[in-house]
Amino acid sequence: MPDPLSLNVQHLKASETVAISNEAKRRKAAGEDVMDLGVGEPDFDTPAPAAQAGIQAIQKGLTRYPPNVGIAELRRGIAGQLSRMSAGRAIDPDQLVISSGSKQSIFNACFTLFGPKDRVLIPAPAWVSYPQIVHLCRAEPVLVPGALDWGLKVSARDLDKHSNKATRGLILCSPCNPTGAVYTLAELKSIAEWAAKNDIWIISDEIYRRINYGPGPAPSLLDLPDELLERVVIIYGASKAYAMTGWRIGAALGPLHLTKAMAALQSHTTTGANQPAQWAAAAAFTDERVDAEVVKMVAAFRRRRDYLVERFRTEAPGVEFVEPHGAFYFFFRVDGIREQDPVTGGGFCEQLMQQEGVALVPGAAFADDRWVRLSYAVSDAELENAMDRIVRFIQRLASARAA
Repeated sequence: MPDPLSLNVQHLKASETVAISNEAKRRKAAGEDVMDLGVGEPDFDTPAPAAQAGIQAIQKGLTRYPPNVGIAELRRGIAGQLSRMSAGRAIDPDQLVISSGSKQSIFNACFTLFGPKDRVLIPAPAWVSYPQIVHLCRAEPVLVPGALDWGLKVSARDLDKHSNKATRGLILCSPCNPTGAVYTLAELKSIAEWAAKNDIWIISDEIYRRINYGPGPAPSLLDLPDELLERVVIIYGASKAYAMTGWRIGAALGPLHLTKAMAALQSHTTTGANQPAQWAAAAAFTDERVDAEVVKMVAAFRRRRDYLVERFRTEAPGVEFVEPHGAFYFFFRVDGIREQDPVTGGGFCEQLMQQEGVALVPGAAFADDRWVRLSYAVSDAELENAMDRIVRFIQRLASARAA
């Protein structure tokens, strides 16, 4: 019998989204007709100016240890873009720490802020890694269910009901993974005022901020007054809007004393993010040609969103879903499709894979197995093919219910 593992990892589970993606790839490699709508990764190539900047960095020999907090050019580039997106708010590049993906940025923030006996609120459904990261900090994740009639978002009142004296943090995501819901500025202000009143830190994951279907980028906590930002960490990065998932560049913006501590932590883990990737990301955040590519990608995501909404409304009218206003996820409810023998999200995904060869993510990964997540970060043709299969499968389930 193997020796027991450390208590540090007693709650740790592998990422369900990664596991599903790996299984889809395995089946494809085995020659099966499988379509993967599970992974949250844009189907577009990294914009050429950014990719070329990474290549040039390698050719110039910029391949040694990077500055622990990130190269100055990238921190200035991100600060400039965050400033432009929030009506010219002054952003100090010295308050930014660059990490190996936004997931590491979130981990650094949580590990620096939270510890044993601390409680961290997480609106649910929630991205798979938030509770796991909180567990790794020996803190307690507390899931706060969102309201169905409000796009599965939470209010300050919901948060207050789940809070007590041990509550130290809140992890907020907008635009949201897995629902695509977007918090309005008024909603963010209400939550920020509640957090400030209760001395609670907010880690605001804004990695999808530019993938917003309203005017401009999605509302941000950076759009709020300074007095509401004293205990706020903004998570940002290049992965989603810039189609740079594999480059692994994330960033955290927060009070200087906190980001210095995060940088010190990082100095004993990764040392710093890959230097050529940082130069590529610096170009992504500053080159107008890249910005134009982002606009095109967001337009494509919006078109695919509209397509999904229309097909679900016309061909699966009994299926509830959250209409996405950002990101590239479609979250729909499956437990009501078959009343006499309700199907779970896990059962739905398993049968869909077996019968139609389409990989989706069951809602259990996000703390609610009545639902399923579909990623529409795939080509229009692939999305149409997959939707034909999904609708066909849903209609079969509904017919079985009727019988």
